[in-house]
Amino acid sequence: MTKLIRQLLIVLMAGCASSAFAIPTTVNPADLHQTVEEQRTTKLIEYFIDRFHYRDVKLNDELSEHIFDRYLDTLDGNRSYLLASDVAEFAKYRDTLDDAIRDADLAPAFEIFKRVRSRVDERVKYALSLLGKGGFDFTMDEKVTLDRSDSPWAADRKALDEIWRKRVKNDWLVLSLSGKPDKEIVDVLRKRYKRIETRISQLDREDVFQSFINAYAGSIEPHTSYLARRASDNFNISMSLSLEGIGAALQTENEYTVVRRVIPGAPADLSHKLSAGDRITGVAQGDGDMVDIVGWRLADVVDLIRGPKGSAVRLEILPAGEPQGGSRREIRLVRDKVKLEGRAAHKTIYEVPTPEGTNRIAVIRVPTFYSNLEARARGDENFRSTTRDVRQILHELSHERIDGVVVDLLGNSGGSLPEAIELTGLFIAKGPIVQVRDSLGRVSVSRDPDPEIVYSGPLAVLVDRYSASASEIFAGAIQDYQRGVLIGEPTYGKGTVQRVENLGNGTDLGKLKYTIAKFFRISGDSTQLRGVTPDILYPAAMSSDKQGERAFDNALPWESIKPAQYKVSGLSALNIPTLRELHEDRVRNDLGFAYLRSEAEAATRIEEKKQFSLKRSEREKTRKELDSQELHRLNLYRESVGEKPFSSFEELSEQQNNADPTDISDDRRVKQKEAANIVSDLVQLQRRQLMTQSSAGGASGDETEVR
Repeated sequence: MTKLIRQLLIVLMAGCASSAFAIPTTVNPADLHQTVEEQRTTKLIEYFIDRFHYRDVKLNDELSEHIFDRYLDTLDGNRSYLLASDVAEFAKYRDTLDDAIRDADLAPAFEIFKRVRSRVDERVKYALSLLGKGGFDFTMDEKVTLDRSDSPWAADRKALDEIWRKRVKNDWLVLSLSGKPDKEIVDVLRKRYKRIETRISQLDREDVFQSFINAYAGSIEPHTSYLARRASDNFNISMSLSLEGIGAALQTENEYTVVRRVIPGAPADLSHKLSAGDRITGVAQGDGDMVDIVGWRLADVVDLIRGPKGSAVRLEILPAGEPQGGSRREIRLVRDKVKLEGRAAHKTIYEVPTPEGTNRIAVIRVPTFYSNLEARARGDENFRSTTRDVRQILHELSHERIDGVVVDLLGNSGGSLPEAIELTGLFIAKGPIVQVRDSLGRVSVSRDPDPEIVYSGPLAVLVDRYSASASEIFAGAIQDYQRGVLIGEPTYGKGTVQRVENLGNGTDLGKLKYTIAKFFRISGDSTQLRGVTPDILYPAAMSSDKQGERAFDNALPWESIKPAQYKVSGLSALNIPTLRELHEDRVRNDLGFAYLRSEAEAATRIEEKKQFSLKRSEREKTRKELDSQELHRLNLYRESVGEKPFSSFEELSEQQNNADPTDISDDRRVKQKEAANIVSDLVQLQRRQLMTQSSAGGASGDETEVR
């Protein structure tokens, strides 16, 4: 139950008149069964996946086992409700769900769900009984395992009672550490647990059907999913060009509502107060009371956060990297339309000192690959797009004595593929940009549509683990043409193409999103899974299997095909080994990168921690240590850039809550500054090379053909 509809990501945009939402009525278990309409939908989904999906996966006993495990994970991923005897009883379906899907008879899915629903009722009653016993003894040396996804199923009710006793005790301790009195804690937890019971009783046949079909779709590969009618409506809202709200994509993880990403140009993005990985634990309307939403169904959280333009919403946040019981903060956002200028490309100039003077390096920030299709369709000659905006910035820079350029794609999750292709064309003369292979093995090549080179000088592209899809196509092409230096972290690794199919008439039967093709670089390597590896890796680079596409257990594999025919650029000769050596010498003792490294290491330690103490003094000690360590790390960095250190963690928290939306974040500033240093090194090397060639009577390098 903790991961119900786990794969559904909902972008919080306005689509309702107010933030209030209708509470659905309790669903009678007798009404939880498949309808004729859903039988038809099952047949259609099985047909499209079998005939048109890029991955040729047979619906057989082996796939049935994956579907079975994924469905149980969807319903009870933290293994907190079902007993080992329940799972053993349902094992008869482990290798027959393929037949159930083929026959469009999903009775097993509803049977399993009904059992989970009854087990949830049992657990909630037990949790509520613990609240009436007058609190807990927090001097005992006990530990709780919060992430039980890899733990065995509870052997019996007694074992499950012990698991829940520690869970309730931990929930009480977390609220107590946040300053809440016992009476309020009991009230908050009673509402929280009752909400778990209420929300599962309100799930109807459409919810159950969608969860099971997504267990099937998700067993094929991560980007295939089914959206039932209600979810389809949210999908239509998220794809609209007139977006309003706070602008955040959310998902559910172990009872928490987690920010998957923030939408460029939206209030959450412009505030600099909400980040990927943050957990939302409470929601309040304007100056109203904060509502605890831990354990809430994702769709209900979305309805609570949504609201009309101009209205305020307050969120209680457990920041990414903070353990349970860690310091929480409250932020206030005003719902608004996503502003195109907020996600538009913009520039920053860094002045880098050198022995010969100062190099002026422009960093062009590209938050997303966008195009105002509506304005373009109506013939507006001044419609906005990534390529148009970057072209204008480059023209402006040509009059500002710029020595080099960095294109910053940090956190750019993609967007318009044509814009990625056209943007690449601003830096090369002509040639292919990306190859696409479909499920039949047919390869198509997209080429630079414009022979003009807008900028031919020293260039770098800055990427990280969140740079995905269209970002990877642009970065890969610049690297393959040897047109610029790629800097940062290995990218996300999302190299697949999806189609959204309306099932039935309009969206009567919902939508199926499935993978139909794969992207390949002009070198022949796919961007899938491995992403694009920078020429120069930052010392805080994260490249573990837990990052990006590599985190999925059934992602499509990396492949290669025949390279396209193209010519390596002769515009900017690169000396990667020398640039890398200069970079490593510079950042070895750099306090900015020491700060980024220590932040990444601290987050990893917290993420990998499985057990937490239920002893109050131990938790308080751990919390103070973590706060002190964060304060120390940030103050070292602030002192290194000439800023006043914070006197306390409270002052740090207050500054974060009241951050100036126009300020650049500390981590981006560190990364951009070093990228500018690397381009400055490139400028110096090329100047020396040019002087050597001039004195020897030589010429600049020619293009080299690659086949």
